[in-house]
Amino acid sequence: MTASEVPQVFHRSRAAAKWARARARQALHGGTSYLSDAIAKDVLERLEFMRCEPKTPLIVGDAGNLMPSAFNSQGVPANVALLGELDEEQPGPPEKFDLIVHLLGLAMVNDLPGALIHARSSLTSGGLFIGVLPGAGSVPKLRQLALAADGDRPAARIHPQIDIRAATGLLERAGFKRQVVDSYPISVRFSSIERMISDLRDHGLAASLTTDAPPLTKTGWSRARELFETLREDDGKVSETFEILVLTGWKN
Repeated sequence: MTASEVPQVFHRSRAAAKWARARARQALHGGTSYLSDAIAKDVLERLEFMRCEPKTPLIVGDAGNLMPSAFNSQGVPANVALLGELDEEQPGPPEKFDLIVHLLGLAMVNDLPGALIHARSSLTSGGLFIGVLPGAGSVPKLRQLALAADGDRPAARIHPQIDIRAATGLLERAGFKRQVVDSYPISVRFSSIERMISDLRDHGLAASLTTDAPPLTKTGWSRARELFETLREDDGKVSETFEILVLTGWKN
């Protein structure tokens, strides 16, 4: 599929600006990074379990810099790329890295099959790819709140998500061998709808769709807040779930 044939669901420049704002929020305003931190720690545990000892790793999207720090402490200098600055839909350097870890950003790539093909091309023989992103079933409460806010005219506000079956097919299509796709939930509790939205912005997970959704009206916000109140649990907070999808594949 050529670039002109790829559906443009996500707006690349908006996504890049969103990731840059997320980094600024974390650096200047004490923004949260608990999702990316939890994901990075999980990947490090997986690498330890697999006894993977890379020499030329590339880490993309680790907001807390946990993985590069871990590799550096082992005497392995990690290559680091920032979300929004790395163009996943363009070919990278061929056969340069023996490990590529991509956190969160693949959820907002228009040509995901192409991005996986490019990642595989940048791996050395026997190299390992791990991509982590929010999968199908994520943020169900946020979906409810968005629908309540929009009323009778729902708008596209939540990003499309892929499931395990689709992710497995994408890895196969990209030519990876020994594909493994699994998922696990991360539950987060919010005291207010404003805190929920703020945390999503801290992580760069705000909307970056090509088609603009209409701004929420005061009435829409009121409906969303009313629903949020009904979702509170005994401790007064609302639980939200991120279903984390992990794509793992090797290059022959």
